[in-house]
Amino acid sequence: MKNSDGQLYTIEGFAAGLIMLMTAYLVVNATSIYTAGDTHISDMQLEALGSDALTIMSTPTDPPMYISNTNPLRMIIESDDEGKFKTMFLNLTNNRTGAPLDYSNADSTMDYIQFNASYSCRNQNTTAIFPLSYSRNLTGGEHTVRATKWVIVNKSASFCGTTNKDRAVLVEVLLWRD
Repeated sequence: MKNSDGQLYTIEGFAAGLIMLMTAYLVVNATSIYTAGDTHISDMQLEALGSDALTIMSTPTDPPMYISNTNPLRMIIESDDEGKFKTMFLNLTNNRTGAPLDYSNADSTMDYIQFNASYSCRNQNTTAIFPLSYSRNLTGGEHTVRATKWVIVNKSASFCGTTNKDRAVLVEVLLWRD
């Protein structure tokens, strides 16, 4: 070999190039790692939205709020008005502010949150669950979150085996996005 310095510079350049490529690969892959906290933010937001909607529905509507305990959620449960619950809950959860996403369709500001609601009460040693309303049936593939609210209702004797008296029921809503 007459000039081995050229070969040494070539090997050194090739090794430096490999080091730079490996460094760039590691830097790019390190920035796309999801932490455990990031993956559940949308679930927490959806749960907060459902809880807020139930809180608004259970807010008394009479001006002196401390005298009367009539609120839309209580009246819906006492009258078994599935349609009113569905309309009110969807109006509270599916509205977005701002301009429509699709300007050709004014309905594109909807968020398309689906729900399945029920309420339950306890009668001595058993728990009875009653369907309240739903926007679409669950198929089993949805990723749901649960929002709950305790409500005081006054129902008839067929309800949980009691006479007409105030009792607490637990309203549970399963929410998911389409």
